[in-house]
Amino acid sequence: MKLRLQLIAALLLAPAALRAAADLPALWAERAKCVVAVEYVTETETERRPTISMGTVIDPDGTIIIPSGAIDPRAATWQLKDFKVYLPGDAASTPAEYLGQDAFTGWHFVRAAETTRAKLTPITAFAVKGAAPVPALAELVWGIGLRNKDEDFAPYLMQSHVALIQSLPQRTAIAQHEVAGPGLPVFNRAGALVGIAATSFGQSYLQFSRRSRGEPMLLINVEESSAFMLAAEVLPNLGRIPKNTSGRPLAWLGAYGLEPMDRDVATFLKLEAQSGAVVSEVLEGSPAEKAGLRDRDIILALDGKPLPPLKPERVVVTWLEREIDRRAPGDTFALTVLRGSARVELKAVLGEEPKLLREADRKYYDRLGFTAREFVYGDAIERRVKAAEPSGVVAHFVKPSSPAAIAGLRQEDWIKEIDGAEAKNFAVIAAKLAEIEADLSRAEFVLLVSRGGETAVLRIKLK
Repeated sequence: MKLRLQLIAALLLAPAALRAAADLPALWAERAKCVVAVEYVTETETERRPTISMGTVIDPDGTIIIPSGAIDPRAATWQLKDFKVYLPGDAASTPAEYLGQDAFTGWHFVRAAETTRAKLTPITAFAVKGAAPVPALAELVWGIGLRNKDEDFAPYLMQSHVALIQSLPQRTAIAQHEVAGPGLPVFNRAGALVGIAATSFGQSYLQFSRRSRGEPMLLINVEESSAFMLAAEVLPNLGRIPKNTSGRPLAWLGAYGLEPMDRDVATFLKLEAQSGAVVSEVLEGSPAEKAGLRDRDIILALDGKPLPPLKPERVVVTWLEREIDRRAPGDTFALTVLRGSARVELKAVLGEEPKLLREADRKYYDRLGFTAREFVYGDAIERRVKAAEPSGVVAHFVKPSSPAAIAGLRQEDWIKEIDGAEAKNFAVIAAKLAEIEADLSRAEFVLLVSRGGETAVLRIKLK
């Protein structure tokens, strides 16, 4: 009897985390309701391509976040169709709505139909009030994975120990082994939310064969991840639901090709304890140009605060870019830059980012065999031409074995002339190509294209 009382007392006095570990099946059953599979279709010129991603429910309205890499950045939002949500272990789907992508977090937001929301539980239900818990090194954490569609997205358990916590620039924990599916939540032994799994890190291996002593290989597990962003990085940003599918407004500075300050340069400048971002190019007509920023300036501080000393050094560039994405057009912030041996104080007013590739107008011409896309600001930057003088269109897609493909047209070719006439803008070109497409008696037409800085004349035969 005395021994039994001692055992009961020991259980009552045991740490909460250890008691919770014995209730893992109960914790699992509750938390599996905050994950889903999201399926959608990208309607391309020649096919309907289905894609499946994992998602986490973030609020009672059935809002779901999926990782940034779940949707091709080249795809226009109007090409994304038929969003569906699957509950873990359920073969039936329900409709969903695409809300857009947030530039700061990179998350895509999807909303489940009202009929499904009662079956979902947001991860905020498992968040600790106040300061979010930070797992200690060697602490056990666990998460959820989902099997494939042919297995009805059956959920399964993963668990591991935290091996490292690092700023990348978000505070990120790396476990010894995979701990959750990308975009899915991670919990501690007590069942509290400690983070969201990031895209899986690649691991390097040496492959040996009878012919080779060892060749380096990089293997990536796309279905499971050992890295997760800490809850303190996730929870404050769950409300960043886009106002529209394009994700606008989008803040823009126009400092292009940022690179971390070289350590040897930092030593020479006596800035060993200081992070810096070197500006490769200031874009034409950008807020950075208007603020007086110049090529080769080294950004040392933002709003009077030195850039954080992050490791590896390249992470500071991502940190600075995120600080811009965090803001809105019209916001003002101060930049401290090193120009030569002098420190210069600048004030920049962020602008609205120029039209993105995914927002560009485009039209497919089936008889010709290619899609013409509007020439946007990013195309001018890539091709090293003045953004104020763009003309022509870009071959966004070339259908294999089509007249355009046979003539040698390639994806991303810059079309500058049609039948010897300058292609001034998308509207003019679209009308001209539509006229050629509709003229069934036409035997051929000629394109002048630019590729890699060189021009070529392509004769496209239609008969």
